[in-house]
Amino acid sequence: MAKAEAKTAVKANGLRYKSKASGSPFAAAASFGGATMSCFMCGKHRPRSLMGTRKVAGKSQTVCAPSCKELDAQLNGGSSS
Repeated sequence: MAKAEAKTAVKANGLRYKSKASGSPFAAAASFGGATMSCFMCGKHRPRSLMGTRKVAGKSQTVCAPSCKELDAQLNGGSSS
């Protein structure tokens, strides 16, 4: 099986980029409350409505609320292992 050729284009400055769909999966939604942020503890991107702040190393950081494990259990159908 042959691998599909990636489409590339050489820019004027000599750099080569693979073509991809424009945009970002983390782009803000129509309203500010629809945007996502990454949790300081687990690193997962979640909507701002599911985040809270907690003092970590002397600074307020955005983290999953009430906790990363509890939020994962709620979003994954309540199953715990």
